[in-house]
Amino acid sequence: MNPYTLLRPTMFALDAETAHHLTLNGLNVANKLGLMSLAASRPAADPRTVMGLTFPNPVGLAAGLDKNGEVIDALAALGFGFVEIGTITPLPQPGNPKPRLFRIPEAQGIVNRMGFNNEGVDALIENVKRANFKGVLGINIGKNAVTPIEKAAVDYLICLRKVYAHAGYVTVNISSPNTKNLRQLQGGDELDALLAQLKAEQEKLAQQHGRYVPVAVKIAPDLDADQIKNIAALLMRHHIDGVIATNTTLSREGVENMKHGDETGGLSGAPVRDKSTAVIRQLAAELQGALPIIGVGGILNGADAVEKIQAGAALVQIYSGLIYRGPALVAECAEAIRSMR
Repeated sequence: MNPYTLLRPTMFALDAETAHHLTLNGLNVANKLGLMSLAASRPAADPRTVMGLTFPNPVGLAAGLDKNGEVIDALAALGFGFVEIGTITPLPQPGNPKPRLFRIPEAQGIVNRMGFNNEGVDALIENVKRANFKGVLGINIGKNAVTPIEKAAVDYLICLRKVYAHAGYVTVNISSPNTKNLRQLQGGDELDALLAQLKAEQEKLAQQHGRYVPVAVKIAPDLDADQIKNIAALLMRHHIDGVIATNTTLSREGVENMKHGDETGGLSGAPVRDKSTAVIRQLAAELQGALPIIGVGGILNGADAVEKIQAGAALVQIYSGLIYRGPALVAECAEAIRSMR
């Protein structure tokens, strides 16, 4: 029997954020005791080269689970082909008031309004330095809540400069629904200006460090066809290295009248699956292979992962599925994708 099946009822009896912290602490302890092999079997090798990086398998951890990079080694031991930490901001911030994380088990969904709670970019870098992980590490960057939206680029540039030497790739998060006005940055003029500054800084940093670190942009599922077309055009114009589709949704389709279904925040898990896949499919049509897509949103089993690849994603990420299915989901998704070949 999957050990997580036994553990889940106990964890689900706790407040979601309390369970989250207990899980991270438990993973750290298990890793130090050499017990991570009991949690899940490692996927077979299935290397993919994406954004100029070689991933040992195409299944990664999405940002949000390990915001401060505190359990990188333990998470990597679950068999992920890559691990993305963050979202991180220049200054520490507490995030939104609690409670701010809610499970919707009957829909296999999660609502969060965490608000980029994190210990700040400097603390994350110290955690990364302590980790032994040698695989592909993504670092997801955002802006502080107190920074006016018109000054957002300043925060992204601060984070990019600080994390550059420590990241396998950097994700620019402009799609969280829990930081006021952040999604405005997906608009034409705002996105054009932001990408121009990020690309110029990336080129400077590549020369300075003698190493090119890819930059990806994470977008929302709540975009119409014209918005997706415009975003794709800007990503290509500025030679951005990748796009992550998608973040959480503001829609409540599929969770109407369920407990916590009307909580403010972003909805993830199974209810966002189809919206995410639709965005990936249109992005792939617009991009025509100009840059790779990392598919995330509602992957609860191997078939969901395959669907994202078939829609046009080169890699996938999971988060909410890990909460509902446990670590076995990593190998299941990796094997399902490998079997496509």
